[in-house]
Amino acid sequence: MTLKGSQRGNARELSKHLMNARDNEHLELHDLRGFMSEDDLHEALAEAEAISKGTRCKQHLFSLSLNPPKGVHVDTQTFETAIEMAEQKLGLDGQPRAVVFTKKKVGVMPMPFGVASIPVP
Repeated sequence: MTLKGSQRGNARELSKHLMNARDNEHLELHDLRGFMSEDDLHEALAEAEAISKGTRCKQHLFSLSLNPPKGVHVDTQTFETAIEMAEQKLGLDGQPRAVVFTKKKVGVMPMPFGVASIPVP
């Protein structure tokens, strides 16, 4: 599985990108936790951005895409395990997170997720 991560800001653009139904054949907000809003990605990431305003942090989110090899089916449990391992390795376990499953119309099943990288009290 290929993992591609980046630190970023602009929560509004990230939530629009992740929830873009026009470019995705399949789109599912799989997990949203650690935010006051636990059912709306746009509100949750806006909350993370609001918290970052109290700091000098410009890139308050960490985004990670998990892409299985072409033609390989990866089940949900495998993605969840990979996410948990990545969070632990990066020191982000316990942070608020959003997991979005997408399937691009060209047939790729990337699995992006984002976590707030500023510790939330």
